[in-house]
Amino acid sequence: MSELRKRMRDAMCLRGMAARTQEAYTDAVAELAKYYGRSPAELGVGEVQAYLLHLIRDKKLAYASVNQASCAFRFLFRRVLDRSEAGFDIPMAKVPKRLPQILSRAEVARLIDSARTLRGRTLLMTPYAAGLRVSEVGALQVGDIESAADRRCLKVRQGQGGKDRSTLLSPRLLAALRTYWRDTRPPLWLFPNRAGTGPMEIQTAQRIYYAARHAAGIAPEGGIHGLRHAFATHLLEAGVDLYSIGRLLGHGHLSTTSRYLHLARSSLTGNPSPLELLAPLA
Repeated sequence: MSELRKRMRDAMCLRGMAARTQEAYTDAVAELAKYYGRSPAELGVGEVQAYLLHLIRDKKLAYASVNQASCAFRFLFRRVLDRSEAGFDIPMAKVPKRLPQILSRAEVARLIDSARTLRGRTLLMTPYAAGLRVSEVGALQVGDIESAADRRCLKVRQGQGGKDRSTLLSPRLLAALRTYWRDTRPPLWLFPNRAGTGPMEIQTAQRIYYAARHAAGIAPEGGIHGLRHAFATHLLEAGVDLYSIGRLLGHGHLSTTSRYLHLARSSLTGNPSPLELLAPLA
């Protein structure tokens, strides 16, 4: 590991940045160094901006990916290299806002049934039943299942922002998890990796999702995170309030949860048009 990479990792660790963020930032800086064939410490602001333009124009990366690279370079220059001089500014690309595809209840049921193994079906059922991020599903441990009737829940350890929380554990999910546990007997991680030494990799969970989606004949848009979107949207359509949904999802602000108002069909398309409120026309 180079000295600069070590300094950057130490700085990110001191600030409590998530492991995935640390990995993404160091990968972005490594690609920058590879592109110029020099240490990033030797580069100027103009060269970094030219590289960002290269990512957009030549590599056709999504704006979200370019924004992440921009954040990585900001951190490197300002926090690690201490180059916060006036005029240093890497512009952030504006990410086009698109509403995610929301699976219907029938599609969710078909998707889960289309998974080829008991492990796959249980894995896909969990984020939809409990509103978990894919990283949170992978981090679940057997001891995180609170099955007592008076406090039935799933415990989420160190979710986004490093916060613990509890979320729903439905009777159907509990029954599925018990069947899965009796079949596989995972010792610690509920969904372990192939070696059994840690949680399942996110890429593995995505592959299981994509295979089931293809088998179910569902339009290829979005990944396994869509099951979390479906959880929130279907709860909203069922009349659950935004605040409760936000707590279950682990959102820090109600404004984050309110995006689901645009996705819940019954709350929008179920309303009468103002034309219906007019007096009969002559």
